[in-house]
Amino acid sequence: MQRLFSTFARGWPGAGLLLQRVVAAALLFYCTIGQLSHTTHVPSLVLQMTAAAAGLFLLLGLWTPATGMTLAIAELAMLMLHRADPKLCVLLAALGASLAMIGPGAWSLDARLFGRKEIRI
Repeated sequence: MQRLFSTFARGWPGAGLLLQRVVAAALLFYCTIGQLSHTTHVPSLVLQMTAAAAGLFLLLGLWTPATGMTLAIAELAMLMLHRADPKLCVLLAALGASLAMIGPGAWSLDARLFGRKEIRI
């Protein structure tokens, strides 16, 4: 993970990434709850549950590059199946892809597990 991101943003940029992760996860959970009660189409349910799991991982900031790309792919697949709101699918796919490219920020499990360590002697 350290090879993907030279730093894990702190300060205002880190807060912005945290806000982006929280908003993406909240939208995913909202969509999943709405979708579970309205559809019986199995491929759509599988994609929605995959997106919800990605939302949980994004909320925690765990494995952000893989999780963001999984979210983007799942949302684009739902867009192709015409089973969800196209605007929301594009928005969530863009959020997932941008988080995969930018990184999780300093307030994430990725930063705690894979970030630079300071060794004091």
